[in-house]
Amino acid sequence: MPSSTAHVATTRPERYIKQLISHMGHKATTELSDDGRGVITLSRGQCVLVPSGRGLDLIATAGDAEALAGVQDVITRHLLRFATQEELAVDWTAPVTAESMQIIDPVVSDYLLTHCTPADEVLRELAVKTREATGDAAGMQVSHDEGTLLTMLVRMVGARRAVEVGVFTGYSSLCIARGLPEDGRLLACDVSDEWTSLGRPYWERAGVADRIDLKIGPAIETLRALPAEPSIDFAFIDADKVNYPAYYEEIVRRLRPGGLVVLDNVFLGGRVLDPAYQEEHHLAMRGLNDLIAGDDRVESVMLPVRDGITLARRR
Repeated sequence: MPSSTAHVATTRPERYIKQLISHMGHKATTELSDDGRGVITLSRGQCVLVPSGRGLDLIATAGDAEALAGVQDVITRHLLRFATQEELAVDWTAPVTAESMQIIDPVVSDYLLTHCTPADEVLRELAVKTREATGDAAGMQVSHDEGTLLTMLVRMVGARRAVEVGVFTGYSSLCIARGLPEDGRLLACDVSDEWTSLGRPYWERAGVADRIDLKIGPAIETLRALPAEPSIDFAFIDADKVNYPAYYEEIVRRLRPGGLVVLDNVFLGGRVLDPAYQEEHHLAMRGLNDLIAGDDRVESVMLPVRDGITLARRR
């Protein structure tokens, strides 16, 4: 499902949004939120209208390129009609799909990696070992800046008991364990003894192996076997996406007040943003993202870190 955006320079974005919502309410489904965000749903697509500090941002989506052009035309014509006191320019970007969407520009990515605390020798060598041993699967390893973020979050929460769902070769496990105090414990869940075994020597070298309890087997069974009382301080979910909702539910009910759960890959390479993708893992992630945003048990924020992460703090 293609999408396109346009930025319209104006000092009156709220006025135009209200006019569009009011005028098109009889021919489309419209919605205006308290923060000024408007949504116009037409028969062939949708346009989101967002006021920004520099003007009005438009986000159009539709089922195909022809329908997208129709949405763009309708919104553009009506917007220009209302512009009686200024001249507006509406220049739409070329259509993009999830396959062509670039979540992080390579220039930004490189800048991020070179402007955080550098990886030490152990992390660098584990990253090299992972690339050599797993080939294309090495992309499942968290980036260094995300690993640094995990260590920092664990320390900020003051975590003593942590849980990780999805270990791969142990880079994120090492980062989480480093944030724990000496008597802290990380329950690391994975189904692969082959891949997790690559990380164990590096846990030893980093001096955190005694903090990590590796459990090989279905993570959902491991989580359900934990005591029911809220005793988890920190959790990181980065495993099979279909089971994310189940992992989240088992963890959040065991989070102590102020505890934090971090979910990785909540964008799925942009595919959660594109309704054309309807496979089971796409539906599971979209549903979970919606659930967390409305979950009264937590306060949450979604961040454009790498492939998207969500932080959910237990109230």
